[in-house]
Amino acid sequence: MWRGERLVDRAVRVLREGGCESVLVVLGAWKGEVAHARVVSNPDWASGMGSSFRVGLNALTDTAAERALITLVDLPGLTSEAVARILSTPAAAVSAAYDGVRGHPVMLARTHWTAAAQSADGDRGARVFLDALGDDLVLVEVGDVASPDDVDFVTDLPLET
Repeated sequence: MWRGERLVDRAVRVLREGGCESVLVVLGAWKGEVAHARVVSNPDWASGMGSSFRVGLNALTDTAAERALITLVDLPGLTSEAVARILSTPAAAVSAAYDGVRGHPVMLARTHWTAAAQSADGDRGARVFLDALGDDLVLVEVGDVASPDDVDFVTDLPLET
């Protein structure tokens, strides 16, 4: 819990407020309900985020979605403003940038899903795929409205202000 909200619930809220029409959450070790989101289970969660990435994209193949915005739930500094900037960028591959450094979220057009999923491995996710895109990956600066810092331990959570 952070500021009275589970990180997964906060992530869903920020995505919806930023303009995502629907949200899919991939859960592994912890399974449960998440309000305002479709939940899918990743039985291979222990192998790393690459498997969750594949499960998530696979779950979208039977939908009408043309783009997928991918992020992690342990980013309390992600804001709806950052999400909106990413969503408003008309490119097939978009990544948030924090002072010019690539980060989350990442948005991929359906045309990239298969190749991105095939490249996802361990805790690298789709990093190899994104690196291979070169200049075809559009970076959108969001460092002025969001923070890239993730949370691995409770002590990593930003202090209340």
